[in-house]
Amino acid sequence: MEAGTVSFSLLELFNMGGIFMWPLLVFSIAVIAISLERAVYLTYHNLRLDDLGQKVSEYVERRDYTGAITYLSGLTKRRMGARILLALVSRAKPGQGFSEHRLERVTETEAMNCVNSLENGFNFLTALGSLSPLTGFLGTVSGMVGAFRSIAEATDVNAQIVASGIYEALITTVFGLIIAIIAMIFHSIFSHLVDRFAAETEKTCSNLIAQIADQYLAAARKLAAARSSAGTNRNKQ
Repeated sequence: MEAGTVSFSLLELFNMGGIFMWPLLVFSIAVIAISLERAVYLTYHNLRLDDLGQKVSEYVERRDYTGAITYLSGLTKRRMGARILLALVSRAKPGQGFSEHRLERVTETEAMNCVNSLENGFNFLTALGSLSPLTGFLGTVSGMVGAFRSIAEATDVNAQIVASGIYEALITTVFGLIIAIIAMIFHSIFSHLVDRFAAETEKTCSNLIAQIADQYLAAARKLAAARSSAGTNRNKQ
C-alpha cells in the first residue's frame, strides 16, 4: 500500500456512515431478495410462446380441440403461455358457440392475470430504487450538519478536519446510489422480459383467433351451401 493511502473495511465504512446506514442495509437486503426471487420465478415459468403457438395451431388445423386442451393442461404449471392458450382453446371448443369478441376478452383477462403475477414485486424494486438515494442524501445532509458543527466548535480548523467530515458524510450517498443502480438494473431486465412475453402473447393469440374464425366461417359457408343444395333438390322434386 502506498504511503498516505488509507483503506477501510466494509464494516468500518458502515459504522462511519452513521444511523442512516441501517435503513440502507435493509433496502439492500430487500433488493437482493426480491431480485433473486423474481429471477427464479421468471426462470421457472418458461416464457417462450412460439413453440406452444405452433403446436396449438396444428391441433386447431386438425380441429382437435380436445387434444390441444390435453396438451396445454399438462404444461400450465411451468408455462405461463400455456395458461393463456388453454383459456382461449377451451372457449373456442366446438359446441360452445363462437364469438371472436368473447375469445379476445377471455384471452385478455387470462393474459393480464399472468402478467400481473410476473410483475409481482416490480413496484417494490422501483420504490427501493427511489428511496435508497434519497435516504443516502438525507444521511449525507445529516453528516454535513455534524461536520460543520465540529468545524464551528474546533479552535484550530484545518483541511483535514473539513475533508474528514465531508468524507464520512458522503458514504451514505455512495451506498444509496449503489443500491438504486442495482434495483433499476434488475427492474429493467425483468420488465423487458415481461414486455416481450406480453407482445408475443398478443401476436400468438391474434393468429390463433384468426385461424379459429376462418374455420368457423368456412364451416358456416359449407353448411349454408349444403342447405341451399338440399332446398334446390326439394324444389326440383
